[in-house]
Amino acid sequence: MSGPRVNSFFLGNSSGVNFSIILSPRDEETGKVQLANCSGSKRAGDWNLDVTPGMNTSRVTVSLTRTLELCLPNATECCPSSLCMVETLQVLACRGSVMLAQLLIQAEIFANSSFTGNVSENATIIPNQAFKPLGSCPCNLTAGACDVRCCCDLECTPDLQQLFSGSCFTGVFGGDVNPPFDQLCTSQSMEYTPEWFPFLCVQSSLDNTPFLGYFYHGSISTPKVPSFKIPPQTSPEKPFTGYREGDPIITEEEEYFTVPQQSMAGQCVGNAPVAYLHNFDVKCLTSLESYKEGLPHDVRINTGTADFIRQNVVYRTITDRSKFITESESLHAAEVLCQNVTFAEHYKFICKDKNIEQVNVTVFLGSLCDGEILTQRFTVEFLSLKSPNGEELFENPGYQAGKPVRAANMNASDPLGSLNIWQPAGRGLCASATYRPVLFGVDSYSGCILEVDINEDCSFLRGNVTEKLNALIQATHIGKRDNSSYSDLNDWVEIIRLDPFSSNVSTGGLKGFCPDIPANLNIHIIFAKVGAVQGIPQHQILAVQISYSTVLWQFQCGLGCRNTFSFLPITASVQFIEVPAQPPIPVTRYQKIYAEFDCNQNDVCLPQLLYPLTRFYTGEPYSQCLAKGLLLAFLVLLAAIMSNPWFSKLWNR
Repeated sequence: MSGPRVNSFFLGNSSGVNFSIILSPRDEETGKVQLANCSGSKRAGDWNLDVTPGMNTSRVTVSLTRTLELCLPNATECCPSSLCMVETLQVLACRGSVMLAQLLIQAEIFANSSFTGNVSENATIIPNQAFKPLGSCPCNLTAGACDVRCCCDLECTPDLQQLFSGSCFTGVFGGDVNPPFDQLCTSQSMEYTPEWFPFLCVQSSLDNTPFLGYFYHGSISTPKVPSFKIPPQTSPEKPFTGYREGDPIITEEEEYFTVPQQSMAGQCVGNAPVAYLHNFDVKCLTSLESYKEGLPHDVRINTGTADFIRQNVVYRTITDRSKFITESESLHAAEVLCQNVTFAEHYKFICKDKNIEQVNVTVFLGSLCDGEILTQRFTVEFLSLKSPNGEELFENPGYQAGKPVRAANMNASDPLGSLNIWQPAGRGLCASATYRPVLFGVDSYSGCILEVDINEDCSFLRGNVTEKLNALIQATHIGKRDNSSYSDLNDWVEIIRLDPFSSNVSTGGLKGFCPDIPANLNIHIIFAKVGAVQGIPQHQILAVQISYSTVLWQFQCGLGCRNTFSFLPITASVQFIEVPAQPPIPVTRYQKIYAEFDCNQNDVCLPQLLYPLTRFYTGEPYSQCLAKGLLLAFLVLLAAIMSNPWFSKLWNR
């Protein structure tokens, strides 16, 4: 101990236990402490022993009763030197004559010193710590005494250093004031070494160390080294006030909730975060060799207010695999390896205000074998808890780019309609083509190939093509907004249909020749920007028009004309046209006349007729342009005068 008081604890029941303290001088010959017995008391010399009993622990306090002031002249009961006392104490716990515990205390106590002499006028110069360390041992904070765990303190004796030699202070505070830094060419440390080391390193002496500035400001900061690598994805922030549209959904582990999605390059990304209120329907190709399981369905999802809900998962088995298996290699039955995998996952998020109330997941499982190509399907749909049918999205009244256009068939009992385009597969034939919905703001062009016989009747061919094109549009109305209600007709616009031109031209019995075939379907969607919600523009559909373009079909004869079938490509195009939400103000006659003189609206205007001489020209200072212009005008005037006939007559005279 180095102070006038020290505390310790006796573990166990202290009833019937006698505590005593004795002075134990060392044997001068052997240096060993003399053995003690249980006959001591709670006072020994200048030391007192106090015991505070407890339930199973007793607090033992050893305190010094004398003063620690340095002796003045002719004074007693004081410290004659700075090292006031060096004594060895023993604290004993005995029950009767049996010793239960023993505590050995080595006391080295210094006197309390105060300056009483004359003050010197010589001030101590303290160096700037930003350029030079204040001392070689910053952890030496107590003058004339040993600081615990400060192994560079010269006032610590070897015996004291052995007590904390394994837990010394490290770094600058522990005395290593000039350590080799990571960017030094001769440094062996790889803790913060960048990947371009030692291509770019510093050759410097340790006197110019960057740790001086760190120690001067009171802390050591981690160096921010510019990296040539892509920074890793940081963990997302935990939402507490609800989700906004486009915010990534967070799991209980404060990670993104991911579902496979398509990137801008068309490839599927397995760890793509799900954005709040953003629906999608994607298909991804995979094989048994490259198949990977997605996020487990037992992951709990943050509702938006730091609460967590579990996913309601329903598993179903796929019986008809023909809709998912698009390619299969011929393998022997004995060699085929099959595995039960996920064919499709459908997520439905039930939302209320800015929070997620429920998550329903339907997982379709099936068997995938070697050599087969699986088309996985992943859908995410956000439904509002306010609507009884769960059909209206919260906080999203207008259309957003990339979302399906809503359609309705008001002439049917079930008003749910569809507006699709083709998604060919395999050979691109119309018989095997599937549909995909029309996405808002995405101009699309798709088609398929129809097989036509050489003896095909033209009227039947026109009807067949028209039927396949009309199959894409199973609707009579299109929703003005993304949350249009089926019960309110004002939320919908009727589709304007321009029927194909019916031709009465006779082919005269010619085979393989049919005019006016409506092979092209044109869908024009007119929309306008009507406002914004939380800074996100909201669009509204104003009108939809469908028209047909006709072509002349003629049988294409191959080699030898052995094939009696020919191909007719039929296409469907979607074009989105943006118009102002309000009709523009008509231009007045004055504005039309003034527009001719407006240099901002015309390439050539009257005020800039002599452009280099006007203020509009900024290539040179105006004074230089004016001087050059006057010189040019003088030369032109001189040339005009000299070209006059009377000037030549005057010159001849």
